[in-house]
Amino acid sequence: MQKRLGKIGTHLFLSLWGIIVLFPFYWMILTSVKSYGSYNSEYVPKFITLAPTMDNYITAFTAVPLARYFFNTFVFTVITTAIMMFVVILSAFAFARLDFKGKDILFSMFLSLMMIPNELVIITNFVTITNLDLRNTFLGLILPSVTSVFYIYLLKENFEQIPEELYKAAKVDGTSDFRYLWKVMLPISKPTIITIIILKVIECWNSYVWPRLITDDSNYFLVSNGIQEIRENGFGRENVPAMMAAVVVISVPLVVLFLIFRRKIMAGVARGGTKG
Repeated sequence: MQKRLGKIGTHLFLSLWGIIVLFPFYWMILTSVKSYGSYNSEYVPKFITLAPTMDNYITAFTAVPLARYFFNTFVFTVITTAIMMFVVILSAFAFARLDFKGKDILFSMFLSLMMIPNELVIITNFVTITNLDLRNTFLGLILPSVTSVFYIYLLKENFEQIPEELYKAAKVDGTSDFRYLWKVMLPISKPTIITIIILKVIECWNSYVWPRLITDDSNYFLVSNGIQEIRENGFGRENVPAMMAAVVVISVPLVVLFLIFRRKIMAGVARGGTKG
């Protein structure tokens, strides 16, 4: 009986916590389908609407070129993620399997970079990109994001769980390092690699500070900058439903992506955090 009551209590707590977590998303969607007049006439916020409208979504796409910002964000996300995965995979493999002088010291110094907040290097990155005359270019947007110490560490730990005897046997058979990496290590580490890709996609899609700093040309704005432009165009502070509609549109791809790959993400994090 006590065990059953404990299970019921756990389910009630998790259900309550789920409602708390999901409520902001519900409120965002609800607000996006309320008319401007209906929203502003609510002295006490209502948790349902009897007259939903899609006009706010039309406004979000016509007030600013949101479709173009979507395309810019897609290009930025795909290219940045692809380059970063190339760098991360090769770096993790080198630290996990190759033997070279000073490897441990170099990796320790590499990990120490995780202690430095991004805010401390953003000015240096800005000066560097500006001196290279790469402001208002996709290359300027992409370059500072093409590597990650944390992802290299996560994938290295994953690679090290693969028995080293497999690597030695492959070398005896004359297999090159690249072929061993491609045929053996990457398939085994697929959950972790998918996790890193998804997390990087989310990071790129939500990127705001750097794109806002390095671009003042709307031709290179990302979707996060589009939200700010909506506010600056005048209706963001008053027409909250239209702004919420833009946020919903921007959030949907990430939510769908997570729902599709949620099992892979959980498996990758669990595998990367377990050693032995």
